[in-house]
Amino acid sequence: MDSEAVKKAIIKQVQLESNMNNAKQLIEKINENCFQRCVPKPGSTLSSSESTCATSCMEKYMAAWNLVNASYVKRIQQEVHNNGFAT
Repeated sequence: MDSEAVKKAIIKQVQLESNMNNAKQLIEKINENCFQRCVPKPGSTLSSSESTCATSCMEKYMAAWNLVNASYVKRIQQEVHNNGFAT
């Protein structure tokens, strides 16, 4: 394996770990925010209104997360381009 292949493998591994960490954080935040908001008295099952609320909350949270993430990635790409870094 040449140095370029090693570099690409390391970059891929770091990206994978970053993506996994981001997904974990997203799930934790959804659970924390949506569950607390939509299920005030946890029981063995969710009521119809709790399920609807949780679904709506999760969809909104994920849409907001995706928007922020896309903006962040775009900003990083602009910084890389402006500073002349090669990936």
